[in-house]
Amino acid sequence: MKIHILATALFLTTVSITTTAQAANSEHLKQLLATKNCQNCDLSGAGLVMADLQGADLSGANFAGANLSRANLTGADLRGANLSGASLFGANLNYAKLSGATIVGTDLRNAYLYGIELTDVTVNGANLQGASGIPSQIATPEEFYTLGVTSAEKGNKQQAIDYFNQAISIKPDYAGAFLARGIARYQLFDREGAFQDAQAAEKLFTTQNNQNGFQTAQAFIVELKTPPGETKINTGKPSFFDFVSGLTSVLLQFLPF
Repeated sequence: MKIHILATALFLTTVSITTTAQAANSEHLKQLLATKNCQNCDLSGAGLVMADLQGADLSGANFAGANLSRANLTGADLRGANLSGASLFGANLNYAKLSGATIVGTDLRNAYLYGIELTDVTVNGANLQGASGIPSQIATPEEFYTLGVTSAEKGNKQQAIDYFNQAISIKPDYAGAFLARGIARYQLFDREGAFQDAQAAEKLFTTQNNQNGFQTAQAFIVELKTPPGETKINTGKPSFFDFVSGLTSVLLQFLPF
């Protein structure tokens, strides 16, 4: 089970999802809003922005192309539901049951996904940028790394660190993730944590014979050893800030496309 995160070189482009015009069954929609119980209902294309569907039984429902942005789906039963092309931007899906669901081209940006139940889920082309609590089993280390780089570029350093943590937990020898996490920590004034990550990255890059990564980590370590406010004497070697001027391109090279 694997997701494919839609992203450009800077991972900042939001991909628009175009779906065939559909209309929800009006009786099913009324039933849903009145009872929160709508098994196998046709809710394709429904407008359910900010709907309170906490604990709702929506198993087998068709939400293709529906707008569930910022909806409260905490603990909802979405087993076997079709969420293809649906917008779940900012939706709360914490502890929702999604086993057997279809999540294709689904907008899950900024969604909350803690404790969701996932078994036999079809996930492809989902946009997970900014989502919290993404289960490690549906994303690769590289995909978490991509999310981290994007968050860092947007200024969300702590969120970036969380994504890099997930990448490292799955792939403990991911040198690029250690380096990226160190840079994010440095930008949050955690010099000790940044130094530890820089050293770990340097060792891993050495073991992996990645000369460019090794040089980047070394330059970072030199910067971290320089007392704040002091300028490092130019020794003719690249400085950390030489790398930072093109930080995105530096971090992108640690993605094995």
